[in-house]
Amino acid sequence: MDGYGARRVLRGIAPLSDEHARQVDELLADKLAEAPVSSWQPATLARQVARLVQRVDPGGQTARARTAHQGRLVQLDHGEHAHSRLTIDLRSEVASACYSRVDAMARRLRRGGEQRTLDQLRADLTADLLLGNQPGVTVPEAAARVYVHLPIDAALSMSDTGCELDGYGPIPAPIAREIMTGEKSVWRAVLCDPATGDPVDLGRTRRRPTATMRELVRVRDRECVVPWCHRPARQCDLDHEHEWAAHHGATAVDNTGPRCRRHHTMKNTPGWTSRYDPTRGTTHITTPTGATYTGRREPILTPQPARPARPARSPRFEPKEPPAQSPPHDERPAPPSEPDEPPPF
Repeated sequence: MDGYGARRVLRGIAPLSDEHARQVDELLADKLAEAPVSSWQPATLARQVARLVQRVDPGGQTARARTAHQGRLVQLDHGEHAHSRLTIDLRSEVASACYSRVDAMARRLRRGGEQRTLDQLRADLTADLLLGNQPGVTVPEAAARVYVHLPIDAALSMSDTGCELDGYGPIPAPIAREIMTGEKSVWRAVLCDPATGDPVDLGRTRRRPTATMRELVRVRDRECVVPWCHRPARQCDLDHEHEWAAHHGATAVDNTGPRCRRHHTMKNTPGWTSRYDPTRGTTHITTPTGATYTGRREPILTPQPARPARPARSPRFEPKEPPAQSPPHDERPAPPSEPDEPPPF
């Protein structure tokens, strides 16, 4: 683990108690023992630590998120060469929506012939919006959409685990429920296989199946399929694994996966081999130097172990009651109970 990756891990466990930090350390060591090389990437390490922190201290994670929200701010740091950095600290879903909208505006301008790079356009558009200038381009409201995944038990406040923000990672369940119940939030059912945790279908509220298929792939994979890339799937190209023109690959859920534009181009670059199995969620990449990287997508829900079959019940034999004996001649049987009286036991 390099120094930057170690700092990301320490930053994730810094607020924990010593006991919880030791638990996260042990769980992370077990997880990395047989993990592929891509799991040691700093961003991936930070994501794994966040999931483990949520697992060992779910209540504390919610309190830390509340405290962090109280500390939201804007910072201006003057740098060299007449340039400065403006930093905004916001809740993750708000920051993700802001970036998505500015990114969509920049990409639309690029398609219109703009010569500035995407980074330059995003910076200029952000300044225009903050200063009240007309940025010269508009995008649909969906461009500022973010996806939050909640298991049904977490949505109903029966559990506080399993909630994730795409492109970011696990978030506290109370925060996820606040987003879910927001005034402009849109709910959509995602049917998952309980054994694997992977989505298998979406609730259909639209008529065009191609749009449904595109959204299902984005919900299923959530991010670029390259192991070290965490760009949200909604900002990626929907790529055919078996090429449509060259290999007559089908335009289907089991033949498509999200790749960001950079890694979409890399897939067809000589010397690179990039294979993704949409069904199993596994990625295998070989670089021009021969290095091999593998990755596996995280399921939306934690897979549930199969329930053991219930053993067959053996026949139940009731002992026969002994025959009733006649009362002695000097005893009389008690009169029968009245129907409205409680039973005599």
